[in-house]
Amino acid sequence: MIQILIVEDQTVLRDSLSHVLDFQDDMKVIGVTNDASKSLQLCHELKPDLVLMDVVTENNANGITFAAQIRSELPDIKIVIMTAFPDMTFVDEARKAGAHSYFYKKFENEHLAYMIRNTMKGMSVYLCPSDSPPSFNQLTEREIKVIRLVSLGKSRNEIHKELGISETTLKPIITSILNKTGFDTIMEFVIYAVGKGLIVPIKMENIKEEDTDIS
Repeated sequence: MIQILIVEDQTVLRDSLSHVLDFQDDMKVIGVTNDASKSLQLCHELKPDLVLMDVVTENNANGITFAAQIRSELPDIKIVIMTAFPDMTFVDEARKAGAHSYFYKKFENEHLAYMIRNTMKGMSVYLCPSDSPPSFNQLTEREIKVIRLVSLGKSRNEIHKELGISETTLKPIITSILNKTGFDTIMEFVIYAVGKGLIVPIKMENIKEEDTDIS
């Protein structure tokens, strides 16, 4: 029997997931929470086989961040990251956090049951959207970091300081983003990207640039 902890802030979806998974002959939901920040403690207490972790939860807690903590302290527990947002960075962040599998909520529930079973067998299954505009997929990791910081309301001065780059380096990065996406200003693009769910205004860990100034 696969024992599952669900971390999901939407009550209707959380109840629906619990019903679907409990209906499976080989699965049992042993705990639920709406806040990812509580997931590590619950894992220590309940000792689930697998955690089904939403990315954005109650109090804007980042599920990927807490998934990494679970993987560090309780490496035997499998982690499946799930999200309704086709954010272009969540897949990479989930992999970096050590998540075993990744589920896009628009897939049918039978896909989720399939994923859970295969994850428990040691497979890594990443079911994620492929409908992002081609130009978005051409953005570099540094450009995506800039976009995310703009979505959080950071000024250009705050962005270049937070990334550890010079102001003269930041300007061509923004120009490159606009050239690739076809927008006139970075704010117009960010409003569009947030509206489409391609970027979610949530703080990601370890965002500071490791490389040196290349201006």
